Amino acid sequence: MDNWSFKPRDLVTVPNLITYLRFLLVPPFVYFFIKENYIMAGVMIGLSGLSDCFDGFFARKLNQVTSLGKILDPIADKVTLIAVAVCMLIFMPSILPIMLVLVAKEFLMLVGGFVLLIKKITPPPANIFGKIATLVFYFTICLIIFLKAVFGIEIQWLIVAGSALVAAVMLIALVQYAVIFFRLLKENKEAAA
Repeated sequence: MDNWSFKPRDLVTVPNLITYLRFLLVPPFVYFFIKENYIMAGVMIGLSGLSDCFDGFFARKLNQVTSLGKILDPIADKVTLIAVAVCMLIFMPSILPIMLVLVAKEFLMLVGGFVLLIKKITPPPANIFGKIATLVFYFTICLIIFLKAVFGIEIQWLIVAGSALVAAVMLIALVQYAVIFFRLLKENKEAAA
């Protein structure tokens, strides 16, 4: 069990600064997407995806893994995903059921994280399933945006299939996180007994 601990210096670690960048990239992504500047929207989401890879790398490399970073990283993922989901719904309303699955998954993970924090347990960092889900998400969205921006192509089946793949991978990640969540609650209960 890992208890929540916060130090003011955690605010300015390299990985946390990179995570803040991911939050800052969301409004320009939405702006460019709505203005149908898909190339710039793709650049914003691509930068967000790259920075998501680098924050964890630098956290381990620089020995700057912090409780704050473990919380900020998944929140940045969720904020980005929800922004993209809303934009994709504007782009293609037919994928509403799939996007609802994604938003429900992210909402459940946020609730789970807050429950752990209330119990003074640091939410777990992203695991391999979460990272794969995020990678599939970014790749699929960038591919859809790239085809639209560069070739003016909207392949309905590709968008639906890509979105379904993202939803399936995210649900697998949710199950994995649920297992970890209940294990942490059990360990916390046993430690308190």
